[in-house]
Amino acid sequence: MSLVIETTGLTRVFGNVRAVDGLNLRVEAGKFFGFLGPNGAGKSTTIKMLTGLLAPSSGTMRILGEDLANEDRAREVRRRVGVVPEALGLFDNLTGREYLTFIGRMYLLPVATVRERCDELLTMMGLENEEKKLTLEYSHGMKKKLALAAALLPGPDLLFLDEPFEGVDAVSSRVLRDVLRRCVKRGATVFLTSHVLEIVEKLCSDVGIIANGRLVYQAAMDEVRLNGSLEERFIAAVGGEQAETGQLSWLAD
Repeated sequence: MSLVIETTGLTRVFGNVRAVDGLNLRVEAGKFFGFLGPNGAGKSTTIKMLTGLLAPSSGTMRILGEDLANEDRAREVRRRVGVVPEALGLFDNLTGREYLTFIGRMYLLPVATVRERCDELLTMMGLENEEKKLTLEYSHGMKKKLALAAALLPGPDLLFLDEPFEGVDAVSSRVLRDVLRRCVKRGATVFLTSHVLEIVEKLCSDVGIIANGRLVYQAAMDEVRLNGSLEERFIAAVGGEQAETGQLSWLAD
């Protein structure tokens, strides 16, 4: 099976900090890939490099078979990629429909196509009655759904999601999960970061775990389940079993 993400020695340095340190990552087409790690492990920095928002300090990366160091090819790749960043960055003074229309035009989609897809996405996300409201007035869950709608608008072959379920209620979370399953079913690849391991275990076909900027584990979810839970594997991979829980004096036995 072809690779949609391939990195070799991918590194990003901020001052004296190696946020991502020699990352060698392989993700096959059509997978629902969970990219896990503790806070500060380098997950968001990795996504920013893979989506062209941040230049690597060293190393190489190929997305959808193309070398992102080639700007002409990178521009074509971006048209086939959807992104939901952790910091959503919606335009507060646009309505939901206006925002989706803007994104569609940025992808150079025909006006009629944008209009049709906006209708379908707003309905699917349960935002059809909120389309005239400014995104500034949206709840956190509504903003997450609008951001996902924008990422889905161009019909991407590869979808990057940075903590899409953070702060989302149960109803919105279910909508997002169902939409993502449909994406994978039609052949897209999803690259997901999340601290909610239960969601990752239910959704993902493969997982990779990063700690201190390095990939410390990668396997199919079926392999993970043969040896226990994802939580157990995660804790073992990042060294959490060595941490002392500590004790609060007023809660001591």
